[in-house]
Amino acid sequence: MLPIPLVLVIISLLIRLRRLSCLLVLLVALTPAWSKPKPKPQADLTVRPLPADRTTIVSLRRPAEQQLREFRAQREFQYVEVKSEHSAWDLFWARVWQWFSSLLATRGGRIMWEYGIYALLLIGFVFVVLKLMQVDITRAFGRAPRRSSLAYDTTTEDIHTLDFSALLAEAEATGNYRLAVRLGYLQVLKQLTDQGLIQWQPEKTNHDYVHELGASSLRPPFRELTQQFEYVWYGEQNDLSAAQYALARDARVAFQRQLASTRHAA
Repeated sequence: MLPIPLVLVIISLLIRLRRLSCLLVLLVALTPAWSKPKPKPQADLTVRPLPADRTTIVSLRRPAEQQLREFRAQREFQYVEVKSEHSAWDLFWARVWQWFSSLLATRGGRIMWEYGIYALLLIGFVFVVLKLMQVDITRAFGRAPRRSSLAYDTTTEDIHTLDFSALLAEAEATGNYRLAVRLGYLQVLKQLTDQGLIQWQPEKTNHDYVHELGASSLRPPFRELTQQFEYVWYGEQNDLSAAQYALARDARVAFQRQLASTRHAA
């Protein structure tokens, strides 16, 4: 590195010689030397001990007894430990749900739960369909309904060819009250058809006949008579007692009398 006095002499010479280009080159060469940053002083890493704690010792002061009583009276300072008491029934269900949860945590349990739901839904759907179709499903479990003591085929019924008086007398004599209720209801349908109040067809339902009566005064008692018949016949009330049949017969006879009086009034 050139001494500063020598540098000044050279600069003065160059200025005199008007060598500006040389002066610029010289300044560029000297710039790194002048702009070199000075080294930073290293931090003092000497560990010094902390000063002694000169704070005063805090002394605890017990509140006055009156103030303590006021605090105890406040709801915010009343702490109650709630103890949970479970009955044996609660513990039983808790164990059941715990076992059920542990079962569903396994892969087999999840599969059984998923397909079990589908199976129950399918069984319920089939049961409803069979009931709507009036299929006797009790035979599959060996509980076939008791056969009627009177041979009677409901598939070939024609209310215009049946001798209701003879058939009713025979059914009542043999104690087949369930069949007697059916014959009495068919007799009512024939009387309504003969008066032109309904149009009997084998494929029609009982509720179709109720609807055909419209706003007639006969509709409410006929609806009750229809419900009574469906409960006895489709509910398979084979053990219908004589007293129960007497009530059903009285309701039918009362309706037939009302029907006859309506006919005479017309």
